[in-house]
Formats: sequence, structure tokens, C-alpha cells
Amino acid sequence: MSIDKIAIFMMNKLLICTDLDRTLIPNGSVPESPQARSLFAEFVSQPHITLTYVTGRDKKLVQNAIEEYQLPLPNFVIADVGSTIYHIENSQWLRIEDWDNNIAIDWQGKNSSDLIPLFEDIKQCQLQEKEKQGLHKLSYYMSLDEDKEIILTKIKSRLENESLKSNLIWSIDEEEKTGLLDILPQSANKYYSIEYLMKSQNFTLENTIFSGDSGNDLDVLISPIKSILVGNASIEVKEKIKSYIETINLTDSIYIAKGEYLTMNGNYSAGILEGIAHYFPRVNY
Repeated sequence: MSIDKIAIFMMNKLLICTDLDRTLIPNGSVPESPQARSLFAEFVSQPHITLTYVTGRDKKLVQNAIEEYQLPLPNFVIADVGSTIYHIENSQWLRIEDWDNNIAIDWQGKNSSDLIPLFEDIKQCQLQEKEKQGLHKLSYYMSLDEDKEIILTKIKSRLENESLKSNLIWSIDEEEKTGLLDILPQSANKYYSIEYLMKSQNFTLENTIFSGDSGNDLDVLISPIKSILVGNASIEVKEKIKSYIETINLTDSIYIAKGEYLTMNGNYSAGILEGIAHYFPRVNY
């Protein structure tokens, strides 16, 4: 199988943004098509493509994933659920401080550790490990048995009382069967960070694509950005996306991988390639 099976030969440049865990990284419960990751790596090595990883992982965990799963080195990494952006140049990870400064305004210059005392009495929220916290990302575990709406409402109220403009992102770790709550500045999420990158690197909606699988990808998946929901996404997320498609007419900006492309199953990187081919049909064989 050759990369010329997928064609974006007519494009001058393309920004490919993808989530990592259970999207590009095959660490879910369903199988990966054996050839998919190498085909993806071959595809994104083309000089007109700018590759960006968009993830809840921090810098170190992204680096670990690149090594463990033999992923191509990207041009940019949007880490910590959109609250940190790195430009990778000559293998050097350069943090984009302009983004830090932009989102810091929402928290009046405070960082995540300054916010911890606000929620210490909420016993249903268990602070995640130190390495999973970011400068502008405060992360908790929550049992799936808890009434998350009541807890999220309480957290939102306390943030508003402190005049802290924040964005609460809820997702589920399917493997660990636990809830994940990320508290970010209001301007920091995957969508806004991709939008920032698009503007700073002169990309548009016509030549930007995103792929994801979970709840913390929803802000991009339901945005105007061309998006791909990989085939291994949970039933819950697929149903949410289908509901959005029906209610706000997302037919031109969201594609759910079906596993009908190049004999691959549509999971993980196979789904990403399938979605790219959907938006940019093959023009050469």
C-alpha cells in the first residue's frame, strides 16, 4: 500500500491536528489496523503538511508517547487540553509564551495551584497527580457514580464568585472507568488553541483538519473546523455527535469513520486517514 492512495496533491498546505490517546495512539480496547500508523506517518511526512498533536498530556507524556508508539515528530504540540502550545523546531520544544499570556487574563494572572484551595472541601474531586497539572490546567478525578452536574455547578459558582473566567471540561477515561475534570481559563480549550494556531500560521477552515475520539474533543468536533471522529470512539460520544449533526447541521464539518477505506477498520489512525480522504477525495492512484 502506498501513500499515493491518499491525495491532497492540489493543496499548497494542510494543517492536520489530532488528539493522541485512543485517536492516533492505539491504546483503547479495539484493534488497530496493522498498516495504518505507518501509512499515517508516511502521509504527514509530506512537506506541505503541518502536523499538530492536540492532547490532554503534558510535554513529557507527549514525548513518551512519541517514543513508545513511534509517532512522527510534529511541528506543534497543543498540550494540557489546550492550555499550552509548543513549536518544535530542530527537535527543540519552544513554548509559545504569547498563548500563556493570552489565557492568563481569564484567571487574573493566577495559576492552577492558586485555585486548589477553592475546592479542597469538595471530597468527590480527587486531585490528579502533580505531573498531570499544568500552569493553567487544574485536573481532578471523579467517580462515575457521582452526580457530576451538581459538582460542576458548585465549582462553576466558586470560580464565578472569584471573578475567574473558566472552562470546565469533562471526559471519561474508558480504560480506568473514571471521570476526568479539567479546569482551564475560559479562553483555553482545544478549539481556541487550534484557532490561535491557524491564525498565527496562516491556515484557514479550508486547509485545517482535526481528529478526536472523546468528550474533551467535542469543542472542536462540533466547531466549523473539518473534523473526524475515529471509529473506536465511544457510543456516548458518537450519539452526541449525531445529535449535533441533526440539530445544528454539521454535515459539512464532521465525519464519523466507518471502516470502509483501504481495507482498514476505521479505528485510530485508520479513521484519521479515512476522514482526510473524505474531505479531500482521491484525485490520483
